[in-house]
Amino acid sequence: MINWRSPKVKKLAQAFLSLKTESDTLNFLRDLCTLDELEELSTRLEIARMLGKGVSYRKIAERTKVSTTTVTRIAYWFEHGEGGYKNIISKNKR
Repeated sequence: MINWRSPKVKKLAQAFLSLKTESDTLNFLRDLCTLDELEELSTRLEIARMLGKGVSYRKIAERTKVSTTTVTRIAYWFEHGEGGYKNIISKNKR
């Protein structure tokens, strides 16, 4: 099993923590990720937001244009993960 809390991952988390503005964060994300990766990450967060609102898997899949398998995978981590999705969603209600 991969140690997802490795020193490299911790340095990445520290890099995010050092960013002060939305602009700085966006610039870092653009340099760090491909456009496809940014789209994928933002879609995952949007799916988690919809799960938190009780939207059905099928409606989420239709709205986000992903498979219900993808929605199910994100739902698993939403419910049984480390609480990251729920933490971010509670801090950024929109």
